[in-house]
Amino acid sequence: MTMTAEALIAQIRELEMQVEEAIAARRAEFGYRIEKGRLEFDAELAKRQKELKAKLLPYVTGAPPLVLLSIPFIYSLIFPIVLLDIFVTIYQAVCFPIYHINKVKRRDYIIFDRHRLAFLNIVEKINCAYCSYGNGVFAYASEVAARTEQYWCPLKHARRMAGAHRHYADFVDFGDAEGYKQRLAGLRNRLHDEM
Repeated sequence: MTMTAEALIAQIRELEMQVEEAIAARRAEFGYRIEKGRLEFDAELAKRQKELKAKLLPYVTGAPPLVLLSIPFIYSLIFPIVLLDIFVTIYQAVCFPIYHINKVKRRDYIIFDRHRLAFLNIVEKINCAYCSYGNGVFAYASEVAARTEQYWCPLKHARRMAGAHRHYADFVDFGDAEGYKQRLAGLRNRLHDEM
């Protein structure tokens, strides 16, 4: 039995929902829940987490020297990341209304909650905040770029692309001129209707 691309995409989306359900089930195991957007911890597990926190001085002095020397290189990326964040936010604020594309909600991509974990020391919390921001900005920028690509050029590549965004599977097949002409308006409308 050969499945169509649409059926496979539907299966992928179903599996993604199952993964989310499995993650929700694990929350109880780790003693937290999200209620009305707030993170709530089980008191006993939070106490246990505090006991597992690495002491700051041994954590820092125990780091390999090359790791310590790499810190300026890692943290110097904050400047281009902030610039990317600003420019992507301005870009979508100006262009998306013109194209009738629903805006990407930045808050869905840049999430700061790891500081609430009692088992992290201050250095680990700073590192986690940095990674949350950097990866969040990249994911946010990727979604803005993906919606832009769906509007302007919703065509698949001839070669397999690693790390394709979630819209890519719906794009028109490479070389399908008729499909491109027939589906372009619908793909553009979907950016306004479904997001």
